[in-house]
Amino acid sequence: MSATNASATLRRVIGLDDTPPRLAGATLVLIDYQNTYREGVMALDGAEEALAAGARLLAAARAAGTPVVHVVNDGGPGTPYDIRAEIGAISPEVAPRAGEPVVVKEFPDAFHNTELAAVLARSGVGPERPDLVLAGFMTHMCVQFTAQGAFRAGLRPAVVAEACATRALPGPGGSVVPAADLHAAALTTVGDLFGTVVGTVAELA
Repeated sequence: MSATNASATLRRVIGLDDTPPRLAGATLVLIDYQNTYREGVMALDGAEEALAAGARLLAAARAAGTPVVHVVNDGGPGTPYDIRAEIGAISPEVAPRAGEPVVVKEFPDAFHNTELAAVLARSGVGPERPDLVLAGFMTHMCVQFTAQGAFRAGLRPAVVAEACATRALPGPGGSVVPAADLHAAALTTVGDLFGTVVGTVAELA
């Protein structure tokens, strides 16, 4: 099927709202903006550009009075995800300020076996204020699965595409799936059901 006659998304089929949230009325969740993804074995294509967009998103959220929650993945000592070491630390461009909670996770879905749901509830997220804005690393993994977790919890996630990045991976039959293709596929999966996708930080302002 060509792009000119693509199927309707599941969101449209079942009547879900595709209107992106306003940043001022949402809660921002920054996912795994760790040094892990800037160098070494886990370095991502476009990590620096995505991180710069994440920094702009964070600045806009703070200026709007939007609650901010940071999420980090802890893989344990000796791994690229060791949050006790510099490699696993949150990158300084998006470092938490005093009062901005940090949720530690061990699975791609930041809602799984973590305090994220409780932290969000304390910031006012709930049936009357369900909008989340998500951004971070990696698009096809923790961003996508956290969007799914938010959807499952009855919330309305929106992912900021330019503030996310991923890496090329082996595909079926030994082919290589380029990072840009994997990024696009993950965002397409989110937009099919779990939430909305906005291209740039400016679209939320």
